Amino acid sequence: MRPFATLILSLATFTLDPWCASSAQTELRGGGDLRIGWEVKNRFRLFRKEADFQRQVAADRGDGVLASERRLGRETDGRGWAREVVERLCVDRSGNLLETCERDGERENYLAPHDHRIGVALAGTVPANGGCIWSFQDGDGQARQLNAGCNEEIKLRVRYGRPTDAAVDIALTDGTVQRLTTQIQVRDVLIAGLGDSIGAGEGNPDRAVRLSEEGFCFRRFGGGEYFRPGREGYRGDKSCTTVPGDDGSGSDWARQSARWLSGACHRSLYSYQTRTALALAVESPHLAVTFIPLACSGATVDIGFLGPLRVLECPSPGTNSACPKMVRPQMADLAEVMATARRQNPNRTLDLILLTIGVNDVLFSGLMANVIVEPSTERNLLMAAGKLNSVEESQHILDRELPGNFARVRSALKPYVGGDLSRVVFLTYANPALVRANMLCPGGREGFDVHPSFGADGERLRQAVDFVTRRFMPRIKSLARCEDAKDCRDPATEAMTFVDGHQQAFAYHGVCARSADDPPFDRECLRGHSETFRSGLTRAAIDPMSCGYPPTEFRPYASRARWIRTANDSYLAAMTYPKGLPIMLQPSDLHDAIWGILAAVYGGAVHPTAEGHAAMADAALVAVREVLGLSSKTTAIRGEPLHAPDPPPLRLPTSSRFDPDPPDDEPG
Repeated sequence: MRPFATLILSLATFTLDPWCASSAQTELRGGGDLRIGWEVKNRFRLFRKEADFQRQVAADRGDGVLASERRLGRETDGRGWAREVVERLCVDRSGNLLETCERDGERENYLAPHDHRIGVALAGTVPANGGCIWSFQDGDGQARQLNAGCNEEIKLRVRYGRPTDAAVDIALTDGTVQRLTTQIQVRDVLIAGLGDSIGAGEGNPDRAVRLSEEGFCFRRFGGGEYFRPGREGYRGDKSCTTVPGDDGSGSDWARQSARWLSGACHRSLYSYQTRTALALAVESPHLAVTFIPLACSGATVDIGFLGPLRVLECPSPGTNSACPKMVRPQMADLAEVMATARRQNPNRTLDLILLTIGVNDVLFSGLMANVIVEPSTERNLLMAAGKLNSVEESQHILDRELPGNFARVRSALKPYVGGDLSRVVFLTYANPALVRANMLCPGGREGFDVHPSFGADGERLRQAVDFVTRRFMPRIKSLARCEDAKDCRDPATEAMTFVDGHQQAFAYHGVCARSADDPPFDRECLRGHSETFRSGLTRAAIDPMSCGYPPTEFRPYASRARWIRTANDSYLAAMTYPKGLPIMLQPSDLHDAIWGILAAVYGGAVHPTAEGHAAMADAALVAVREVLGLSSKTTAIRGEPLHAPDPPPLRLPTSSRFDPDPPDDEPG
């Protein structure tokens, strides 16, 4: 879809885009194809500026969110479209929604708008004329009248919640008048996004950290040092001689952090939840989409969803703003948001909830840490701090605790969707470690050599993937859909709309997937042919990459075969120095050994890339349209086979085969 103004170029023949296709009652002598078309302007209401929304419209070709994301990635040379948009949203610096937001020069109530800005114009074959007289009547006082050229787009605001009758009189050159009429009514859809790091968009900062071409020193437990790329703009000591006590929280190190929609939750505009709501606005010219982003990285049912959660990063690092210790429960935030909305409009209700939660409840991050961290002093420390766990521990939680936790999720959400949980669209997780259907990524250090103690153990990886694909994912599906009668009191009202249409595509885009079309930096620096980073301290201090490319050539939002972030990706994109750590893991200074581990994993290791989230949004959109009663629009999610990774992948044993699309499953 193209911007409306560019469609109406002359009084001659117009091309009618899909958003103009609503029929208008016409009073044309002799018929004709002339009609009134209209669209809501800047209809993704989280965006303050229409130009930001129109950029998304321009990237859309009707072929899905993934295709649009790839166009935007090419347009920004892989640096990401959100890096500037994040400063122009209806949220404050901490990611909290603004009750009143100035959008395109007009102050609006974000949660309960009084009116919407629209564009109206003629479309079709316009006869020779002497001008047009427009009339708009919403039942409140006299009709508004405007004189304009018949090729002009008329912009005005129409009341929310009531129809506006529009009419246009076309003065023809023979002295007669032709009239067209139609009715305009904007539907404002209110959508909330809830859940964990997958819902939040972890791994994809809206503005990635700027990398220095020089090295930054980290110490190792038990002695030794190593260098990795630092943050551009940091003027302090890059060696390991910093005076203890400087943890970077008040220095220019903190001011050079990556930027997130919400730093405390690592919430991102690239998340599948935001991309789903945004795509709905792009494709639906008569809708306005009001999105409430609340998902938070690290959330479990108890901690983050129903209870408070420790902040991941300060919302405004390096500024004078106080750094909170805790993030409010998502359900408490949702209750407050909806109470605020209903004070302005008592009829305001949630139309839909996007949800992904449960994997943190079974300690998935601990499973992955158990896979990644090799035997070392670091592994012993993380084990003592409770950051590593086994499949057996996760299985125990899955059997004993997750069903009860999920029941509490249902109870918490039912009042917000009129008691009908089919309005909750639950998007399931994707397998992060497949390179082809039924083929598991190998172990090794490729993509994980950012820390000397990292390296994916092949057997532990097989065990973790086996648990996730054969036990956790089928169980979470059963819980969401109420497939087992004992899990739900009333399956007719408690079954959620379940989405897993993206899983098959991810089978070709796991963490080890590689392609000849990957960015040059990836092919030369991240392929694992040798160590990614220099080990010699003298050279590494001034040139930390071993491939000959400077770190600044890394493109976090370029299209690549893998849709899962590696630990190297996590460090190069976000370089997170997290807050809220257990006492045992509290660092002493910027170069503390613990930072070398945490900075490599807390920025999104083993989480989907922006392309992965876009593919998830394509799957979610199918269900969202159905729930909202919108016309269906089929978009294929393509997951083409790629060049075989090097070294060859491991094949899962027959008993552990992962079928991304079982034949006896109902459509998600």
